[in-house]
Amino acid sequence: MLSSGGKRLRAAITLLSAQLGDYTLEKALHAATAVELIHAASLTHDDLIDGAERRRGVVTVHAHWDHGVALMVGDYLFALAAGEMSLAPDPRIITYFSQAVMHICEGELSPVMVATPLETALEQYNAKIGAKTAVLFSAACKAGMTAGGGTQEQIDALGQFGYDLGMAFQIVDDILDFVGDEQTLGKPAGSDLRQGTITLPLIYAVEAGGGERLAAVVDSQDEAEINQAIAQIRASGIKPAQAEARRVIDRALSHLDMFPDSPARQQLGDIAAFVIERNL
Repeated sequence: MLSSGGKRLRAAITLLSAQLGDYTLEKALHAATAVELIHAASLTHDDLIDGAERRRGVVTVHAHWDHGVALMVGDYLFALAAGEMSLAPDPRIITYFSQAVMHICEGELSPVMVATPLETALEQYNAKIGAKTAVLFSAACKAGMTAGGGTQEQIDALGQFGYDLGMAFQIVDDILDFVGDEQTLGKPAGSDLRQGTITLPLIYAVEAGGGERLAAVVDSQDEAEINQAIAQIRASGIKPAQAEARRVIDRALSHLDMFPDSPARQQLGDIAAFVIERNL
């Protein structure tokens, strides 16, 4: 796991959020470590639930060993994270992360059930990715600002920044599933669709004219039909999803307005730009 790469964005935004306040590494280190361990634990369990053989081209824990080993590894990482939280300087940090883990579990139990009508599909999708991804980004920022001695207003603002950053991150991930190459993704394009997962590009493509026939492709096992759907989604679902990702990232950046200009604020902005520019 340690050698598999990864951007460590959640740990980075924890430390940078702390730097917007009264920063010392010792105060922020445990929160940054905890969020990275929670992320690793949640991925281990997520792969187990999905039955994924690979993540980003690397064999998953349960595929390399077995189901029981993966379950225990995930539990162990959660326990390590709890230990790090207990060493953090403010008990609110434990609350932020424990609530985030609860929401992650709720998200796993609340799949997007429909691609139409649009309003219902968007409501389910936003709730899903908010719980699956955004809440941990939010908790990371709030924990960092708390470790930096920020006011409650500052903590809340950084939490909103992190939440919107996480929403945009997941939207872009869902776009990349259709437009990224297999070497980069470690899986063939359209994997979400093949697994029956409804994401924003599909929702927008259905709304753009794909209708019930395209919406029903998540239940199909016909490879030709799936490939045709992927082409249709690329043609009519990607651009509106990209526009939504940009809108959300602009909203995220607005939450930094209350903080004076500093290297840490600039770097948080750079991370937001990186998130949105991965394929846009």
